[in-house]
Amino acid sequence: MASLARPLPWSVLVPTHSPLMSRKPIIAITMGDPAGVGPEVSLQLLANEEVTSQCSPVIFGSAAILERVSKATGFPIPARLIPRDAWSQAHTTLDTPAILDLGEVNPSSVTPGIIGAHTGAAAYGYVNLAIDAALAGEVAAVATGPLNKEAMHMAGIHFPGHTEIFASRTSSDRWCMMQYSEEITCTFVTVHCGYAEVPALLTLKRILEVIELTAEALQKIRGRAPKIVVCGLNPHAGEHGLFGNREEERIIIPAIEAARAQGLDVEGPLPPDTAFLPWKRRSTDASSACITTRGTSPSRHWPLTTPSTRPSVCQSSAPAWTTAPPWTSPGRVRPTRAA
Repeated sequence: MASLARPLPWSVLVPTHSPLMSRKPIIAITMGDPAGVGPEVSLQLLANEEVTSQCSPVIFGSAAILERVSKATGFPIPARLIPRDAWSQAHTTLDTPAILDLGEVNPSSVTPGIIGAHTGAAAYGYVNLAIDAALAGEVAAVATGPLNKEAMHMAGIHFPGHTEIFASRTSSDRWCMMQYSEEITCTFVTVHCGYAEVPALLTLKRILEVIELTAEALQKIRGRAPKIVVCGLNPHAGEHGLFGNREEERIIIPAIEAARAQGLDVEGPLPPDTAFLPWKRRSTDASSACITTRGTSPSRHWPLTTPSTRPSVCQSSAPAWTTAPPWTSPGRVRPTRAA
């Protein structure tokens, strides 16, 4: 797990169908918040031969911001710069790393590490334009740089995160977040909410839905039916009603039984500290938890939606722009490769 300690903050939307599969795929890399770490890791990613040998990454962002970041960090600017109005033709022949210059923000108004409504609106704009390209089949996948939720809220955009944006844009009735790596995989019944809100959000239907999504995703990823462990909400998984309000007995166990009735291989509820022990992980494909912090920190998270699956690592926004960026783990390229 050491190599996964500080991966790049990327998310990925993979369209169900794309005409680009016959050639090296184009991956849209959204720049993230212009004042954050997204611009520098975007440039770092495009300079990585492990990535460019497998795909043609295109930064959806501001060329002017990226040029400033390049001067501050030393990361090179790709030779191909595509104006916004040239994209409809350029994407049909693109086979090298590039920048799609979308603007969206006055570069002179951006100070590294200082967020505002203008940076939040720009970051949201890059995500939406990349989703448009993915849904139109112009790119094979979208890998998103980090959003700053506070900046988005300043701009009047009240999505709590990428997961909810992609679920809304893809009109998904069923979705959840998955933290995925080869070593540890965990899905979550609730995301982006306070602890006090969690018990009221737990229903048999929702827990069963997350178990089903977990099984469907891992069947696609690993090519076989997975074994899933469901974690309890309360300490010691409630200890038969001793802790909490009997959420395990009233809600979680019935959901597990309903999943088993569908033929799914499900165990639980178990305490999270038991579910993630090394010996248990070796015999389990995934765990489902009621709260995100009941999970762990594997390499990336995959918000699972219908009709698409979007992988990402568990990172949020971060200060920028530095000459010695912290995002140097080999795990930084994994979400883009996954696309």
